[in-house]
This record gives sequence, structure tokens and C-alpha cells, in this order.
Amino acid sequence: SCASGLPLARRILNNLNKIMKQEKQLGGLEIIRSEEITFANGEIKTVIKDNIRGADLYIVQAIDDPQSPKSINDNLLALLTAINAAYQSDADSITVISPQFPYSRQERKKTREGITAKQIAAFMEMSGANRVITLDIHAEAIQGFFNRTRLEDLHASNPLIGYIRKHFPTNNMVVAAAGVGSAEKARYYSQRLQTDFAIVDKARDYSKSSVIESMRLVGNVRDKDILIPDDMIGTGGTIVNAAKLLRLHHARDIYAACSLPFFNPPALDVLQEAFGRGEIKRVIGTDAVFWGDDFIKKTPWYVEVSIAPLFAQVIYNINTKRSVSALLK
Repeated sequence: SCASGLPLARRILNNLNKIMKQEKQLGGLEIIRSEEITFANGEIKTVIKDNIRGADLYIVQAIDDPQSPKSINDNLLALLTAINAAYQSDADSITVISPQFPYSRQERKKTREGITAKQIAAFMEMSGANRVITLDIHAEAIQGFFNRTRLEDLHASNPLIGYIRKHFPTNNMVVAAAGVGSAEKARYYSQRLQTDFAIVDKARDYSKSSVIESMRLVGNVRDKDILIPDDMIGTGGTIVNAAKLLRLHHARDIYAACSLPFFNPPALDVLQEAFGRGEIKRVIGTDAVFWGDDFIKKTPWYVEVSIAPLFAQVIYNINTKRSVSALLK
């Protein structure tokens, strides 16, 4: 595990050992010893301290880590140095587990700019990764950015839907897409939860970062509870603006669900204020972005669902030559 990936790595390992015990396989897997060194000038080096020659190695990293002062770029470099350290140590197979694919929102050109997501794919591939496992990647086109490395794009929808069914009433619920881009995901939630469907159509101002010009609602939400699913929550503007529009159309309780609760500033303040005004009742996220137990205890509007069991099962299926796609249905 890289330093920022350690909480998720421990959760995955616990679940993987449980699966192996159930399957009557040899268990007791452990995280190998490694050290992430940051030099005075900011350079990063990973040193692997155990013999991994011939090993089938999984490297876990959280690129965006709210628990650490390290930047996204620091954690990306730490991951790349870990991959190459494994390659230089003669691991037989190197799989990256990075639920947050870095720079995934830079997958195409809009003006004179780089396609940075393709650069990241090249960096991982060049460092020695044979496979990358990520979660609800922002743009599916990124799967085509790799030449030799295989990309597995998992989905948090099944764990989230299971939690929603268990803890929230769905008999009076409408699933609403917060934009046309998330309509496919929202429609999937609607079908699985057997609810009606609505779309909040938003027009963005691409001359400014994360700015929405206007929004309109397609669908009937009067006196309905609303679920807004999305792949990520960044600044929180899209979710809160959608919630305001839905409330104007006489919606009742509004819930949001996301795979990657990044909560980039000023999201926490924006969501807390929306909760205080009664516009949003709950935000359901996953531990793909690990906020920690203290945050969960102090944040009444946030609920965490673990995706570690999903990653553990995927690892087990890969190593036992079983289907991965069957887990995503």
C-alpha cells in the first residue's frame, strides 16, 4: 500500500481474508512492508522491503486523501514510484487499485489544452502496471488510452443501492439525474429501485470553472422523495443547485449518492448549509475517498458505504480466474 491508500488497503485485505476463509483457501494475507520517502526538495521514492520476485502484486493508492496534507500530484507520484519499484523488484504481475483515477475529467480537448488523462494512463503503463482497477471512471473513453495495460472499471452502484434499499423508503421515491451526463447512471438506479425518473437539465458556463448558467426540470417530483446519484461530488454546486430546483417543484426529502465524495472546497460548507436549510437530507458516499470515523461522527448529513468488499471479491475472482463482469450486474 502507498501511504494514502493504507486505510482502504486494510479494509480490502480484511474482506479478502474473509472470502478466502469462506472458500477454504489459505488465508492470512498481509500488506507487504514498504516505505514512502519524501525528500527535502519534495521528491518521492518508494522502497519495497520484502521479496516480491514472481509475486502477483496489488498496489493500493488513494489519489485524493482528505486525511493527508499530500496533494493529488504527490500521491500520483508516490503511486508511480511504487509501481516502478515493484517492476524493478521483478514482480510477476502488477495491478494498481486506484478508485480515483487521477485527471479523469481531462479526457478531451475543448480549447488549446492537453488530454491529461491519456498522459496519466501512459505514466502508469510506462512505470510497469499490467492492470489498473478503478471505480466509476468519469469518462469511459479513458479505457482506450492504455495500449498494453488492462483497465477494470468497477461500479459502486450495487453497494449503494443495497444500502439505500435497506435504510431509506423507496416506495415514494423518484430518481433524478443532476444533469444529462449522469442520466444513464440515474436511469440504472431508477430501474433497480423501480422508481420514476426525472432529469435536471443544466447549462454550464465553460469559460469559468464549475459554473452553471441555468437549470430546468424534466419530470414530475411533486410530493416525492428524491435520490440524486452521481459518480462524484466535487464542489457540491451541481447537487445543491439541483436540490434547490427540485424543492421549488415541491419535492420532499432529497438524498444524494456518489461513488467519490471528494468534497473539494467549498463543498463541505455548501452541503452543510443545504442540510441546515432542509434542501438535502443525506449524502451517501463510499470509502473510496476516506474521510475517517471522526468526520462521519461530526457530519450528520453524511453516510459512508464501504466498497472494500467489492474490491476484495474482484481481486479474488481475478486470481481464481473467475468472472469480474458478473460482480457488476
